[in-house]
Amino acid sequence: MKKQKNDLTRQLRSASPKIPVSAITRDMDVITEPTGNLYESLVVIGKRARQIAVKDKIELNEKLAEFAVGVDNLEEIFENKEQIEISRHFERQPKPPAIAIEEFLDGKLFFRHGEEDKA
Repeated sequence: MKKQKNDLTRQLRSASPKIPVSAITRDMDVITEPTGNLYESLVVIGKRARQIAVKDKIELNEKLAEFAVGVDNLEEIFENKEQIEISRHFERQPKPPAIAIEEFLDGKLFFRHGEEDKA
């Protein structure tokens, strides 16, 4: 029974690209240490991940713009191997949140607290 359940779980994970086959467990204390607050750390990581994602999207769009034509037909879409290879390259890169977490844990991110209201 247990083997059957494990096989089903493996099939579900391999069928969905959003669910990674392997996950990295992070120590919350290590993430909390630089800011003193877990939620502040997650905000810093999230903002950096968005910056990386925007940069990657701009770079991808610039590279794909070279292949843009006014009229698209199905033959051109399936024959454009260079465009497909560029897209695959960007899909294989590490995801922005993973990069942001590594930068944060390595101490490569600069962050500061905004000015607090003085009452």
